[in-house]
Amino acid sequence: MGEPIYITGHKNPDTDSIVAAIAYASLRNALGERDYRAARIGLVSDQTQLVLDKFGFEAPAYLHNVRTQVRDLAFDRPPILSSAVTIHHAWDLLRKNDAHIESMPVTDEEGRLFGMLTSGDIAAYEMGFVEDARVTGIPLFNLLSNLDGQIFGDSGAVSEISGELTVALPGVETELQKGAIVLLGNQPEVFRAAVRAGSSCVIVCQADVDRKLLAEAEKTLVISTPYDAYRAARLIIQALPVSRICHTENLVHFHLNDYVDDVREATLKTRFRSYPILDENDKVVGALSRYHLLRPNRKRVVLVDHNEISQSVPGLEQAEIVEIIDHHRLADVQTAAPVYMRNEPVGSTCTIVTSMFQENGIMPSPKLAGLLAAGIVSDTILFKSPTCTERDRILAERMARHAGVSLEQLGKEIFAVSLSTHDPKELLFSDFKRFQIAGHSLGIGQVTCLDSLTVNDCRDKFVSIMEKERSEKGYDLLLLMLTDVLREGTELLVVGEEETVEQAFNVAVVDHSAFLPGVISRKKQVVPALSVLWG
Repeated sequence: MGEPIYITGHKNPDTDSIVAAIAYASLRNALGERDYRAARIGLVSDQTQLVLDKFGFEAPAYLHNVRTQVRDLAFDRPPILSSAVTIHHAWDLLRKNDAHIESMPVTDEEGRLFGMLTSGDIAAYEMGFVEDARVTGIPLFNLLSNLDGQIFGDSGAVSEISGELTVALPGVETELQKGAIVLLGNQPEVFRAAVRAGSSCVIVCQADVDRKLLAEAEKTLVISTPYDAYRAARLIIQALPVSRICHTENLVHFHLNDYVDDVREATLKTRFRSYPILDENDKVVGALSRYHLLRPNRKRVVLVDHNEISQSVPGLEQAEIVEIIDHHRLADVQTAAPVYMRNEPVGSTCTIVTSMFQENGIMPSPKLAGLLAAGIVSDTILFKSPTCTERDRILAERMARHAGVSLEQLGKEIFAVSLSTHDPKELLFSDFKRFQIAGHSLGIGQVTCLDSLTVNDCRDKFVSIMEKERSEKGYDLLLLMLTDVLREGTELLVVGEEETVEQAFNVAVVDHSAFLPGVISRKKQVVPALSVLWG
C-alpha cells in the first residue's frame, strides 16, 4: 500500500465537511484505488458527534498539517549494523551495496543509534597499521570467524587477543617479541622460536599444524587458517568490532516526523555526508543525505467542502492537491498541475459525494447512507437554506429510505442544540470562518438551533467573548449567526461595525443583536450583502 491520500474539510469543520470526507474516502477505497483516509483539521462539534454516534462512525483522525516530513523522503535504507559486528563484515556490506552509500548507522543491541560508520573510518583505521602494527582486544570469536580458523588445544580463559602483528617470511630472519601475534607457514623452527619468545598467538597459514609442535606450545594460542599470511593479517585487523572505530559523539540525527524545512536548516550547519533517521521509538530505520532534500515527495490531499487557503490545512503549500470537491465559490487555492475538481451549486458537499456513489454504481451501506442524509440535512438546514436545490432533497430522501430513518426526525435531533446549556465559546467557534473582503477582516460563526429566542439569557457572555476575539485578531466585524430552523431566520449577534450590518440588511442593531428573517445562509446571504458595501 502506498502513501495515504488525506481527505480533509475546512477548519472548524461542520457536519457536512466531516461526513463528506468520511464518505468520499469510503467511495475511493471501495473502487479499489489508493489508500484514501478521511481527516479533520478542527474539533468535532456536538452536532457532528451526535450524527457520528447515531450511525456508528468514528471521527476522522486529526491532521495537524501537511508539511513535508522526513517520512515523505526517498531516503536511503542502508544495512544497519550491530555495534558487535566485525569491520570485515561492514566493509563487505559497503562494497556490495550501491556506490553512493558510503556510511551506515550502527546500533546497540536494542536497535537504537550507537554511531555512524563510513568507508573513510575503515580506511583511516587500516592506514594506522602502516606506523603501528599492534592490535588490541580483538574478540576470539571474531578472529576465528574472519580467518575461517581452527583453534588447537584449550583456549582456556582467552576471550580476546592483543599484540603486535608479525609476519615470519620464509628465509628471512624475524625478530620475535613477547606477546606478539605471529603469522607463519610450514616453518617448524620459527614456530618453536615464537613459543620460546612468549608469543600470545601463533597463526599457521596454509599449512598443517604439527602435533609434536603443539605439545611444546601449551601456553600459546595456536590457530590455523586456509588464508596466506598477507590475507590473514588484514583479516585480523578487520576482526575488530565496528563499535571501536565508528563515530559516537556529536551525532546529528533526525526522526521520521521531523519537518524537511527544519532538517534542511540543520544540515546546512553541519558537514556530514549522511544522517541517521529514527522512528518514534528511537529505532534506526535509515539515513538521508542532502540530495534527498532536493525533490521530496509531497503529501497528497483531497479538499472537500472548501477551496480557500485560509480555511484549509496548515502546510497546504507544501502538499500536492489531487482533487477538490466543493459547493462554495472559487477562492484562492492554486495547484501546480491540473487536478480533478468538482464544484456544483448545491446545498451540501454530501450531495455531490452521494451523486458520485450513484455514478459509480455503488450503493452506500445503510449506516453510511444515514450519515450522508444527515450531512445534507445539516448543511441545507432541513432544506430551508437558499442554497438548497431539488437534487439535495431527492438524494437525501433516497439515502434516508435506505437507512430507514425519517428526515424530519433526523433534522430535529441535529438542530436540538440548546444555547443555554452549551459553552458560548465552543458554540462561537464550532463553525467559524474568516473572510478578507476589500481590505476588511470579517469573522462569522454559525450555530443552527431551535431556540434562538433564549439568546437573551447568554447574550452578555457571547458579546464578551466576541469583543475579546475581535481585539486580539483585529477583525473589523465579528458576527455570530444563531440560525433558527423554526423561525426560519437568524438572530445575528454583532461586534464591530454595526452600521455596516444595519445598511447591509436594513435592520436596527440593538444591544449587539438583530433578527434577520429569511436569512439562513452565511455564504449566499450574509457574505454577499457585506461584500456589496465593502466592495
